[in-house]
Amino acid sequence: MNLGILAHVDAGKTSLTERLLHSAGVIDDIGSVDDGNTQTDSLALERRRGITIKSAVVSFALDDATTVNLIDTPGHPDFIAEVERVLSVLDGAVLVVSAVEGVQAQTRILMRTLRRLRIPVLIFVNKVDRGGARPERVLREIAAKLTPAVVPTGTVTAPGTRTATVHPYEPTAPEFTTRLTETLAEHDDEILAAYVDDDVTALPPVRLRSALHAQTARAQAHPVYFGSAITGAGVGALVDGVRELLPAATGSPDGPVSGTVFKVERGPAGEKIGYVRLFSGTVRVRDVITFGSAGRTAEGKVTGIAVFDRGTAERADAVTAGRIGKLRGLGDLRIGDAVGVPPERAAEQHFAPPTLETVVVPATPADRGPLHLALTQLAEQDPLIGLRQDDVRGEVSVSLYGEVQKEVVQATLAEQFGVEVTFRGTTTICVERPTGTGHAYEKDLEPFLGTVGLRVDPAPIGSGIRFRLEVELGSMPYAFFKAVAETVEETLKEGLYGWQVADCTVTMTHSGYWPRQSHSHAVFDKSMSSTARDFRHLTPLVLMSALQEAGTRVHEPMHRFRIEAPDDTSGPLLTALARLGAVPRDQRQDGTEWTVEGDVPAAHVHALEQRLPGLTRGEGVLETSFSHYAPTRTTPPPTRPRTDLDPLDRKEYLLRVARRVR
Repeated sequence: MNLGILAHVDAGKTSLTERLLHSAGVIDDIGSVDDGNTQTDSLALERRRGITIKSAVVSFALDDATTVNLIDTPGHPDFIAEVERVLSVLDGAVLVVSAVEGVQAQTRILMRTLRRLRIPVLIFVNKVDRGGARPERVLREIAAKLTPAVVPTGTVTAPGTRTATVHPYEPTAPEFTTRLTETLAEHDDEILAAYVDDDVTALPPVRLRSALHAQTARAQAHPVYFGSAITGAGVGALVDGVRELLPAATGSPDGPVSGTVFKVERGPAGEKIGYVRLFSGTVRVRDVITFGSAGRTAEGKVTGIAVFDRGTAERADAVTAGRIGKLRGLGDLRIGDAVGVPPERAAEQHFAPPTLETVVVPATPADRGPLHLALTQLAEQDPLIGLRQDDVRGEVSVSLYGEVQKEVVQATLAEQFGVEVTFRGTTTICVERPTGTGHAYEKDLEPFLGTVGLRVDPAPIGSGIRFRLEVELGSMPYAFFKAVAETVEETLKEGLYGWQVADCTVTMTHSGYWPRQSHSHAVFDKSMSSTARDFRHLTPLVLMSALQEAGTRVHEPMHRFRIEAPDDTSGPLLTALARLGAVPRDQRQDGTEWTVEGDVPAAHVHALEQRLPGLTRGEGVLETSFSHYAPTRTTPPPTRPRTDLDPLDRKEYLLRVARRVR
């Protein structure tokens, strides 16, 4: 069973992992996050900061028949990309909620995604021994904010004290069977009929337990367990729930090889190691396997395999369906790649991409080369760290989720790569969308031998970039069409204002080439023949001219926000929201609590987080998540063009670059 542990930061995921490993006999002593000696937080930076940064895999024997691969994930929203990659390989999950803080912003985002993917989830209300713990209040929050289909499995005595004790319900306890029956009846007509008829004999404990198992496996019901990872209270009941209610991995070891890469790291010698969840088949050492994604296909020979067993990764000759293996020898492997036949549950993007960007500046100019190499390796481990190279200024920008991630990148570059860096101010990542239609055409523009005509049209929001032909496919070699298509995609990474162009259709309207030829009895003469390079250099000129004629408008990222605060603070809050460019959409009052939802520019989310405590006497709760892109309200757009030239001069600029490369 491949089991994920997920939660908002500081809810106790890593402590729960330590307790589970100790209960299974994998470790003798329970590590502490504060002391920096936990099993899964192996990075020095994780131990120093006391937070999980990278997902980690450990294993333990659940019983004689089942081994659990336990995947501990980060809880801080800056590292949501690590959680995203894990989701595609899970058989089930334990969502940890603090009995003190209750349901938090990240908790809601995680549960919403888990439900959408229909991943079976058990909920563990942790820290019942902490001062301020209120398990019953948190249970009501879970039902109201996460899912109504919750089934509490026990009660807590003396919550908020070190002597807090968890008492599992007896199978026939009325308070348990009533709640369980009501929840199960939502998806089981037989139970609903018996419940309506008050036919207790038709609903014995065995029948209810069987239905709970089935509905939990289908992600229709979510049992709730109470306990403390520190004292161990209630953890035994949680382990029983994992064993009895969550489904084990399926898949035939004799079937075709099918798996997903969810993590990539570098070994001591710099070799690439891929973490692969295998859904079907068997991969052995020295097997040659195919892998890839998004139209990219590669092949490699497996030179080493390790599988997880009792807390560590052990060398093995093979990894079989249902297990997680660490594969060596696949140099071109990337996160998100499908191994062999693409699995039904392929790696997808479930969370929003980063909306922040910063320029990374090496402390010494001599470190520019090592910095780019180091950032490239970091991007291998985290594909959502997008790198943008500005060849004119000689700068590299990285995309991020937040300020904490920036600090981690800085420390990682210093400790692992020996490169000291600083950062420029953080800006939001915008996109450009065409505002009209534009067309351009060039034929044999010196020094290029070839004809390219392109038309740019707006496309529906969210449709991405589409390249199509209005010329016959046989009008020139396929390699030249491919060169144009690839160059279009690359060129649109920087539009008229320097931001990536989104949601447009690029149509090739004209094509032409000079056939491969030479003077009589001479070798191939480039001056008389077209090559793919001609089309790679000519395409940006034509495309930028078409884009200039079409025009673009910059769109900035907007976050959906939700604020819960005392009702007497609504006035100052609304004033502050207006100053930050936020647009309230919905307001409601429940007793003394006031809730407002709306949209706020991503650039102002951090400022809102900083001002909220002072505006609400420290009682305000803020949730934000990426919502959409909206046109910027200022002119010109608040962005930094990627060249020192005005957009109207880009054609000549690109022509000079192309001639220099030639």
